[in-house]
Amino acid sequence: MIKKINKTPYIFSAVVFVLLAFSACKAPSVLEREVDLKDLPQNFARGNADTTNTALIQWKAYFTDPYLTRLVDSALVNNQELNMMLQEIAVSKAEIRAKKGEYLPFVGFGAGAETEKVGRYTSQGANDANTDIRPGQEFPEPLPNYEFGLKATWELDIWKKLRNAKKAAVFNYLSSVEGRNFMVTQLVGEIAESYYELLALDNQLEIVNRNIEIQSNAYRIVRLQKEAARATGLAVSKFEAEVLHTKSLQFDIQQRIVEAENRINFLVGRFPQHVERSSEQLLTMVPKAIQAGIPAQLLENRTDVKQAELALEASKLNVKVAKARFYPSLGISAGVGFEAFNPKYLLDTPESLLYTIAGELTAPLINRNEIKASYASASAKQVQAVYDYEKTVLNAYIEVANQLAKVDNLSKSFDLKSQEVEALNRSVTISGQLFSSARADYMEVLMTQRDALESNFELVETKMDQMNAYVHMYQALGGGWN
Repeated sequence: MIKKINKTPYIFSAVVFVLLAFSACKAPSVLEREVDLKDLPQNFARGNADTTNTALIQWKAYFTDPYLTRLVDSALVNNQELNMMLQEIAVSKAEIRAKKGEYLPFVGFGAGAETEKVGRYTSQGANDANTDIRPGQEFPEPLPNYEFGLKATWELDIWKKLRNAKKAAVFNYLSSVEGRNFMVTQLVGEIAESYYELLALDNQLEIVNRNIEIQSNAYRIVRLQKEAARATGLAVSKFEAEVLHTKSLQFDIQQRIVEAENRINFLVGRFPQHVERSSEQLLTMVPKAIQAGIPAQLLENRTDVKQAELALEASKLNVKVAKARFYPSLGISAGVGFEAFNPKYLLDTPESLLYTIAGELTAPLINRNEIKASYASASAKQVQAVYDYEKTVLNAYIEVANQLAKVDNLSKSFDLKSQEVEALNRSVTISGQLFSSARADYMEVLMTQRDALESNFELVETKMDQMNAYVHMYQALGGGWN
């Protein structure tokens, strides 16, 4: 006699398999975009393709002022914002460990105890009453239960969902490291910029003090001339007002010095105090020669570019992770332990031994809106990361181009300003001599002195701008973090 085979379970399994396969193939299409840097210029200046790059110089070799290097050294240890960034790196590093643990088996130990009273005329109660037990043993009522053992679960990473999530975490960690390097570059540049501003303010204060002395001498002369009836009271009042105006500039500059010092103190991570410096050599400082290299080197030297690149790689992996959620997932669970109604029977084997093993295949079929939304969001973020990377590269190139032009123009401007200052300083002496011999009126003297003061101020500011342009040039090329 041929036994008829029940085909229902096989048909059911086949239907489930087809549905799972169908669901895996129905990931929605999304917008994708690749990085386009075909138009990146080959060099910054026509005919210049030298790969020598100032960015490769360490900041201690680039900034040679010992007071400045001590400030930067202190800031790299004590700056609060930089230390906060270091903690962000620690968070990203811990995320890698968390993601790595997700695709490894989870094993845990469990123990428990419970008491249960079931009805006699129930399936479990009737089964308990008919259970064979050893002579002299009986089931207590209510029935306690004790157990302990090991339990394990493991999701097989068939579609690399978990491994890609771990790789994305690695890229996020590396991106945070580059973010820290970018912050170091900005911090070094900010301290140098504030330091040169402080030197410039010291020089301007010295210029004001010298002009007060010159104007005070002129004021004294005009008063003597008035007493000798060679000058009017109007001239005396004008000279007096000019002296008072110049003296008032002292306090404005002194306030700016206090603010510049405290800005440096904040960056260094300390409370307000005097900032040691040497201001006498500002106008004779000669910046190091700048070698811009080629634009392609920005992709390696600029930390913000590398940070954007790593964030882009992480976003690509996040898209893969989101897409893998449409596919079936296979999980395995297992357990082994001992269970008995009396603790003294717990280790009796094989009666108290229990073990389980199960496999589970699941895939989303209905109401996949959350998965679709996550996939669309990850894809949009990937496209966004592409645009951000391209924008960062474009911004890096433009910053270098701007600073190259600024360095050149400020150098020429400083030379011309120096000649202007020399001419006006000579004119102050000449005007004073002419006024003493009554061959020039007081307005000519006053205007000459004011022009000389303003010109000296502008010369100092031009030198400050020139030094800061070299700082910004160094930053734009990607130096300062190594």
